[in-house]
Amino acid sequence: MEPIRKFSGRLVPLPINDIDTDQIIPARYLKVTDKAGLGAACFTDWRYEADGTPKPDFIMNQPEYQGGTILIGGHNFGCGSSREHAPWALMGAGFKAVISTYFADIFRNNALKNGLLPIVVDEATHRQLISLAQEDPQTQVTVDLATQTLTLPDGRAVTFPIDAFSKECLLKGVDQLGFLLDLEAEIAHYERENPARVNTLG
Repeated sequence: MEPIRKFSGRLVPLPINDIDTDQIIPARYLKVTDKAGLGAACFTDWRYEADGTPKPDFIMNQPEYQGGTILIGGHNFGCGSSREHAPWALMGAGFKAVISTYFADIFRNNALKNGLLPIVVDEATHRQLISLAQEDPQTQVTVDLATQTLTLPDGRAVTFPIDAFSKECLLKGVDQLGFLLDLEAEIAHYERENPARVNTLG
């Protein structure tokens, strides 16, 4: 997992409320256990016709939004089933972060564990970002995880919440297991200093 620190990216506006995980990555793709290739299936039923032809009106198929790395979703993004494939697909499609006014809890946790940054902003900022991205597809914002700020083109910095443990993992580029493995020396020292007790009771 790549560390997340400070990065800038162009916005891709998809201001639809209640985007669920089956829309992000349909259930028929859940048989795979490998992340490779899931980016091509991200929003596949919205992106493609039944014969595989791209739908020109879908935002990710529009040339001016190609290369955008920050998705702006609507309220209650990532609701529905608890599939880890949803953040895999979004990351495979090139997104580093998703902005919304609210994320479903399970999606948010899955995103944080896999290196996709969910950024919660207030409604006024959300509307401003959508407007900016729709008016100018070249609009960029800057994300600084260390300071938990999202900086808009006008220079205004908006703070966003994240729990301390997830923040540390993302800054280091490790998942929960990686975090524990980094503590191997400290764990070994503790075990040496605190030998296992033997139960002498019958």
